Amino acid sequence: MAPDTNHLRPNFGSLQQIGEKMPFDIQNLRPKRVALFSGNYNYVMDGPVRALNNLVGFLEEQGIEVLVFAPTADEPAFEHKGTLISVPSFALPGRSEYRVAAGLPRSIKKILRDFDPQLIHLAAPDLLGCGALKWAQKNRVPAVSSFHTRFDTYPRYYHLGWLEPVVTAFMRRFYNKCEQVYVPSDCMRNILNAQNMAHDIRIWTRGVDARLFSPGKRDMAWRKSLGIQENDMVITFVGRLVLEKGLDVFADTLNELRKRGVPFKALVVGEGPERDYFAKRLKDGHFCGYLQGEDLARAYASSDIFFNTSITETFGNVTLEAMCSGVPAVCADASGSRSLVTSGETGYLVEPGNAHAFADKLETLISDPTLRTAMAKASMQASAKYSWNAVLTNLLEQYEEALTRYWNRRPHVTVRRDTHLAK
Repeated sequence: MAPDTNHLRPNFGSLQQIGEKMPFDIQNLRPKRVALFSGNYNYVMDGPVRALNNLVGFLEEQGIEVLVFAPTADEPAFEHKGTLISVPSFALPGRSEYRVAAGLPRSIKKILRDFDPQLIHLAAPDLLGCGALKWAQKNRVPAVSSFHTRFDTYPRYYHLGWLEPVVTAFMRRFYNKCEQVYVPSDCMRNILNAQNMAHDIRIWTRGVDARLFSPGKRDMAWRKSLGIQENDMVITFVGRLVLEKGLDVFADTLNELRKRGVPFKALVVGEGPERDYFAKRLKDGHFCGYLQGEDLARAYASSDIFFNTSITETFGNVTLEAMCSGVPAVCADASGSRSLVTSGETGYLVEPGNAHAFADKLETLISDPTLRTAMAKASMQASAKYSWNAVLTNLLEQYEEALTRYWNRRPHVTVRRDTHLAK
C-alpha cells in the first residue's frame, strides 16, 4: 500500500489554482517542496549517495520538505536522511548489490501528485529518472539534475566499447530537457559542454567534514594490528571494488613497484563484487572491508599515500577526504581528480592507465619524506575551502534561479502572494 503523504503537505495553494490574468512578477522563488529521484539512496554507500543525503538534510534544515524516490534493499547500508519512498525495482544482473527501478508506476505517480512538488531533482538518467522527467514536463514542474557518474565510460570496462556513443547520446537527450544540470567541477563542466550534454551546466561541488577527517586520526597501533610496521609506506585504495574504479591499473602499478624493489604496504578499504579478483592481484594487500565514520577517518589518516586510478568519477569524494586527512594523492588525470589535485603541490596527476608513470610518482613520494610532508600539508590546506554548508547554500540559490527562469518563460501564469511558491 502506498504511504499516506498528506501530512507532508503544508497548507498552501496549488499552481492549478493560480489565475492567468494577474500581473506576473516572480523573483528568486524558493521551493517549499522538492522531489528527489535517485537510483541509489541508502542501500550502497558511495560518494553520490553521501552528497544526496547531505543535500536532503540541509534542505530540511531550511524548512524545505523533501520526498526521496529510490529503489531500496532489505538491508540498507546506513540510516538515510529524510523521507524515502521505495519504488519497485529489480537487482541489476551481474551486479546484484545495485537495483534498477522499473520506471514510474501509477502508485508512485499518485504519491508524487499528492505531494505537489515545486521542483524535481533527478540524480540519474535511469528508467526512474526518465519517468520522473516525463511527469515533470506533463505537470509543468521544473526539473533539474545532478551529474554524479560518467555512465558513458562504463561499457569500456565490460568489453562493450561500441555502446559508449549510444549511452552518451541517450544521456544528452535526457540532460538537455533539464532546467539546470549540476556537476562538481569546472573540468567536468568543460567535458560535458564539449559533448553538448546540456544547455545550462552549473557547479555543485562537494564538501568534506573536517571535524571527522583529520591527520589527528592517525593510529599507529591500528596499523600494527594489521601487520604494518611504523616505517612501512602504506598506499591506500578507498572505494567500491568494481572494475570501473581502475582496479587493474592499481594492481599493475603496485606490481611494477615490486619489480623495482620498492618497499610498501597496500591497504584496501571497500567492498564489492570484484573483491576476490582484486585480492588475487594484490596478494599481500590488507583488505579492511567497508568502513565509515571514525573507522574510515582512521584508515585515511593512517595511510601515507592515497592512490586513485579511476576515471569514472565526476568529483572524487574519496580523494578530498584523503587530502583533508593530510595524505598526498596520486590520481589519474581525469575529470574527478583534476579538480582537486594540483600536480606537484598536493600530489600528482598521471596519464590514465599508465602503470609505469603511476609507479614513478609513487616511488618518488615513497623515497622522499620531505616531499611527502610538504604535499600532506598542502593537501590539508587545499581541502579547507570545501565546506558543506557553503556548497549546499549555493545549490539552493541555483534552485531559486531555475524556478525563476522557468516561470518567467510562462508570462501568462501568475503567482499570488499566498501561493506555495512565494518566498
